[in-house]
Amino acid sequence: MQVFNLALFLAEAVIYFTLMTAFLHYRRPLGLGVFLTALGVMHFMETYLAAVFYVELPFGTVSPGSSVFFAGKLMMILLLYLKEDAAIVRQPIYGLFLGNLLTVGIAQFVQLHDVTTLPAGRSVDVGFLNEMGWLMVWGTGLLYLDAIGIILLYERLGRFLRNYVVLRFAISGAALLTFDQFGFYAALHMLFDAPLSVLLGGWYAKLIAVVVYSLLFAIYLKIDQIPRPARATREISDIFNDLTFRERYQALLAKSGVDGLTGVLDRGRLEADAPRLIRNCLDAGRALSLVIVDVDRFKDVNDRFGHLKGDEILKEVAGRLQIGSRPTDHLSRFGGEEFVLILPDTDHSGALVLAERLRIEIGRTVKRPDGQPVTASFGVATAPEDGFILEALLSCADERLYRAKNDGRNNVHGRLGRLAPSGVVTGA
Repeated sequence: MQVFNLALFLAEAVIYFTLMTAFLHYRRPLGLGVFLTALGVMHFMETYLAAVFYVELPFGTVSPGSSVFFAGKLMMILLLYLKEDAAIVRQPIYGLFLGNLLTVGIAQFVQLHDVTTLPAGRSVDVGFLNEMGWLMVWGTGLLYLDAIGIILLYERLGRFLRNYVVLRFAISGAALLTFDQFGFYAALHMLFDAPLSVLLGGWYAKLIAVVVYSLLFAIYLKIDQIPRPARATREISDIFNDLTFRERYQALLAKSGVDGLTGVLDRGRLEADAPRLIRNCLDAGRALSLVIVDVDRFKDVNDRFGHLKGDEILKEVAGRLQIGSRPTDHLSRFGGEEFVLILPDTDHSGALVLAERLRIEIGRTVKRPDGQPVTASFGVATAPEDGFILEALLSCADERLYRAKNDGRNNVHGRLGRLAPSGVVTGA
């Protein structure tokens, strides 16, 4: 009987992979939705079988729902990634995740009904429904981690096994299904008191399923090659961003993080981006400087010439700061007439030189309506000497800006004091 069950187990794996691969292969004429729908409708059956349906195989107690169908679904998600890209494969990942959560929520709501007795005296097993709900929630969370993890691991293995697509496919599946088996067994043991044989038997079965699916995958490659971009390795961070919609977040941030008046980045973008820039430089052992720029006597400009003219001057100052800074620098409007310039890979002396050049350029090119030059004061701080976090650098630079204001304005103050027009520090 165990041998017969094993033969059925292998047949189920072959049938599942063959049919799902056919749906994927003919996704152009049929539509990708056919493949995605087939992938999704299997989930409840997988979970149900994993909870109540087990068979004896030569190596232990196994549920086809977990070992054949769930393992197959995870390998199908990886295959979909190889045939398409991360932006496509995230659709079933999030569809399954959110759809299963919705199923659980609706099931809890449905239980509020006052039900009638079914024919032959049957009634709904509310306890089992609740247990299934929790099992699906747990399994859905694991599936989310599994699906992202198997793709990232496949790409990571590409650094060492670049041309061995089938081997990467097999190793990734074995690793993530091992993780999944231990995670899913924890829920089975807690809810249904599943014995240890279920853990070990299911693990062996999933590894066998991976071998079967990898062999079938190798055969499939003879029919339909994997696109060239999928064979090459990509940056893991780029793939993770695609899978988690982070690139959408970055795009939204890029649109919403711009100051409406001056066109430079706003304070929100500074607070979002600066910690990462600081951390990257410090982790690499490089310096980073922060400069606060304040337009001198700006209130007088508004009082004498009006706020519209004041706005024009702010735009001109922002434009000069943009032109005078480097493409890798991060310029934002901090508030009012203050701007903050983040200078990656720049030590204190380099930041002082850049600030002095910007000071001269603003005074030379930006004029008030009466012809008088617009000037600015600068405070400079540098990591790691002046701090390791944004707040510390801002505080330090702001203190030096205050000294620059008290020292007659239109100058640059750094760690050792005021920078004279000649570029020499004059005193603390």
